Parts: sequence; structure tokens; C-alpha cells
Amino acid sequence: MVTSPTTIDDLSIDLLGNIVSRLHSVDFASADCVSRSWNRACCRVLCCPKLSSACSFNSDLQVAVEGVANKVLSELIRPHFAIVSVGLCVDLPEARRLITARLSSKIPIVLSSSFGVIGRDVNSDEFIETRWRTGNAAGSGIMLTIGFLPGVKVNLISLSQPIGEDPFEIDKFITDIWEFSASKSGRQSPAAIMIFSRSQQCMNVVEKIDYAMSPETVIVGGGCCSLQYASGSSRNTAALALVFAEDMNKPPGVGETQFHTVLSSALLPVGPTCQVTSIKEIATLKTKLTARREGSYENLDVLALLNQVNEELRRRVATEDFFIGVTRRRNCSIDLEKVEWVTSLVFHQVLEGDEESLIVDGIGIKSGDTFRLYCLDPTTAISSTANASAYIRSFKQGSTTGGDKREVFGGYIFSSWCRGMQFFVQPDFDSSPLRDNFPGVTLGGMFSVLEIGRGDSTLYAQEQNSARCCVHECGVVYLIMSYTP
Repeated sequence: MVTSPTTIDDLSIDLLGNIVSRLHSVDFASADCVSRSWNRACCRVLCCPKLSSACSFNSDLQVAVEGVANKVLSELIRPHFAIVSVGLCVDLPEARRLITARLSSKIPIVLSSSFGVIGRDVNSDEFIETRWRTGNAAGSGIMLTIGFLPGVKVNLISLSQPIGEDPFEIDKFITDIWEFSASKSGRQSPAAIMIFSRSQQCMNVVEKIDYAMSPETVIVGGGCCSLQYASGSSRNTAALALVFAEDMNKPPGVGETQFHTVLSSALLPVGPTCQVTSIKEIATLKTKLTARREGSYENLDVLALLNQVNEELRRRVATEDFFIGVTRRRNCSIDLEKVEWVTSLVFHQVLEGDEESLIVDGIGIKSGDTFRLYCLDPTTAISSTANASAYIRSFKQGSTTGGDKREVFGGYIFSSWCRGMQFFVQPDFDSSPLRDNFPGVTLGGMFSVLEIGRGDSTLYAQEQNSARCCVHECGVVYLIMSYTP
């Protein structure tokens, strides 16, 4: 009797799983696409979410990419997305080519030029925070973070600004997010959105996204110098959104991935509440304004106010370390439907000040808006970071006391480039709330020109908490990823 030869398709799922578990991550990802039986075997092997991250500071970009790619793929993982942050001196298109060659152009990959990275060095295995400056050769580093999230669909959506025109296509950006989320989860708002923006006007973008998404949607991100993505690049790309939506068709037995955020600030409110009396938008996205103290009819002597604040603080604060926090009320809608008033707190860096006027970074201020002066303050930063750490500690304790055990498997940090050793005696201070509470958990991060995180004005000691505040200066936004089986 002649029997047909045994093929790999005749193997049991347990034996097939044993085979695929021995594959390298890239080959494992390929095996997952062979057939349904292979996919089931791969899903049994890799069933829990995972984050893998590494950074390299080798000046040879090809060597640096090989190093971080080998490290993140050394353990079994099937990448669903990738975040790449490179130094200011790195050739971003070349970095994109090298990264997509090692991973795949089919997965969502965000590439950005940042002001520094937070993560574990591929050579020393030490966890470090490194800030870069323009023209510094140390800005040739690269950070690669990849994630596997079973039961979650991930997509990359771009925001375009038509060449030669001012308006962004914000409404289309938002409806694209809605449509992706609805098609994958059955809900209009996704579980989480990570925004990477290179626009100084991203406040309007984030403000609209905050308005459009449900309160349960986690929104985090950072401002970058330039952006690219795996499927292509365009000079008119103003922002990229990495969108995470729960898969309504996820296989039985797959648990729930959740996203959580914690915010920290370094801004101390000083001086009286003032009201803008006149504004003039000038070149390169700056605003010249005059103001008066609330309840007064005389225009404010800005220079005298700054000197008064310095005397009260008993130290000299540089002009560029001052910000104004403008409370503004604007109407908001998507495609001109359901117009509503939204009150938000928006920060503008002070550039110059004299007896008559104040020049600040950014536009969008109107006469009648009120503001307070804020200054960069080490004591406030240390206190706020301690509060963030305490909150994360209570979150950690709460995850083990309930009936379902919630496990934190990764985190990502968006921190301000202006914080550093001039602020803190302890090195790597910004990442300490996550490192101290979750030792051994994979963490990555970047230093940005601004930080995006949903919140309100209570973070900045404002008496009223009705003002939304989603774009921050000199702060840290912590994203925590957890999984409940």
C-alpha cells in the first residue's frame, strides 16, 4: 500500500507552532501570511502585545539602522507599526529607505527629525536621555520603536497643506480617522491617536481633533522638525496620525489593549491676569500685542512686569523662558456641522518685550483674549514630575487589586527639548516616573518642540478647569500601554 508523503500542512498546530517559534522575527512575519493554519499557529505563539525599542548613536547611518533593527527584531515580534526618531543631521529619506528595507513598507512607519531620544542604547544597553542641537555631530543618532498589538488595527493618516495655500485639510484629516476607526471597531472614535506634527500651527489641528473625538480617545504626540512615512513623503505633509482602533473581528481569547496618559509641567504662573487690547501678526508666525491688567484701563508696561516678576522670584529669568498662557474662546465644527464654542488654554513663548508691547511666538491671538504670564521653573518641574510618578504608582497598584490583572507592557514619552541637566541634578529625570514604576518594561521616547496630550488648565494652577489644554510647552507626556487578558 502506497501512502502519500507527509507535508507540512499535515502537521498538528502544536508542532507547527513549535517550528515557527524558532524563526527570526522577519521570517515569522512571513510565515504568518502563508495560510490560515500557519496564521493560527503564529497567533498561538505570539498572543500578547509587545513593544521593542533601541537607539544607536553611530555616525554611520547604515550601521546605526542595522544595529537598532537587529536589536528590536532579536526577540520574536510581528511589527504592526514603527516609530523612528533621528537626529537633526540625519538624511531622513535615506533613513526611510534603510528602515523600510529591514521592516516593510506595508506597515505604518513614522519617521521624524527630533531634538533628542529617550531609550536604551543598542551597544551599552544603558537607558539614556539624549538631547541634540543643530550642528551637533551627536545629532546623528536614531531611535527605533516597533509594536505588536493583537486585537488592534493600526493605520497611518496624513494631514496635508495644499502647496501655496494657508489652510490645512483638517476636516478631511479628521473624517479619515473617523472612517478608519468605524470600519475596524464599529466606533467613530479610535482607542488612541499619536500625532507627529511639523507645523507651528498644530494648535488648531489638535484643538479640532480634541473636539471631534470622544473623551475616551487617548491623544498624545509631539512637534518635529520634519516628517516622512514608509509609503511615501510629501513636502506638504503637515502632520501624521498613528491611529489605533480596536478590532471588532478579533479572534476569541484575545484580550484588551488599553492606552493611558499622564502629564507633567515645568511652567509656573506668575503675575496678574491681563487682557489683550490690540494685536498685529508679523512675519514668520509671530504676534505683536499690547495688553492691560484685567480691570485696568491703562496699557501694560511689559518690561516693568517682567522685572517685577524677576524680583518676586529672586532670580533672573531669561526673556525666552517666559510664556503667556492665553485663554481663548473660539467656535469649532467639522464640515460646518454642529458649531460649538470651545475654551482652550494656549501657550506662546515670549520673544521680546518693552514698555509698550510684547512679541510672542505663534499666531491666533485676538483682542479681548485674557492671559497670564508663566516662567520655566525647575521647582515646578520637579514637583509636577513627582506628582506624575505618584499617579503612575497608584495606577500600577490599581492594576493588581482588581479581578482582572492588567499588565503594563510598554510606554512612550514625549518630552520638551528645553528641559535638561540645567533643570535637574539627577540624569534621565524625565523618564524616571515610568522607569521607577515599571522596571524592565520597554520604553521609548523623543524630545520635541511641543508636547501633545489631552488635559485641562488645572495642570497649570488655573482656578477654572473648563479650558481645554492639549498642546503643552516645557512639559512631558507619558503614554502607558497595558493589556488585560
